[in-house]
Amino acid sequence: MSIGKMSLDQAILHLIGARQIPDQASMLELLAQEGFQLTQGTLSRRLAKLSVQKREGHYQRVIPHDHPMPPYTLFESPPNLLMLQTGPGFGMALAIRVDRSNVPGVAGTLAGEDTLLIAVARGHELSEIRARIEKVLGPPQ
Repeated sequence: MSIGKMSLDQAILHLIGARQIPDQASMLELLAQEGFQLTQGTLSRRLAKLSVQKREGHYQRVIPHDHPMPPYTLFESPPNLLMLQTGPGFGMALAIRVDRSNVPGVAGTLAGEDTLLIAVARGHELSEIRARIEKVLGPPQ
């Protein structure tokens, strides 16, 4: 999907996933280049709604540890991939949660807007890693 066909929320999430944006002025400029005209106040409200905060010098989506996980489904894709599908905008947040949990047997993750691919390291069973991911994220829904 081209950024020009995205909603404002999708465009914001796409931009923060693709770039390290240091401030709201830069984000407003990038959004304007894509055809979105909005005020700083509107951007601030959208960022709050999307749980986007400035961390480590740039904007990123942050889900607090005590926040319930968004619903997701998890599928095994042999020989070494797990595919997680969730709601729009939560792919990156769930990838961060998996990555920061240092789940043994996870070689890495690749996140999109609503999908997360989890590469399983050689020598580990998909079902074993799936169970570990479900412990980190809670049961799929």
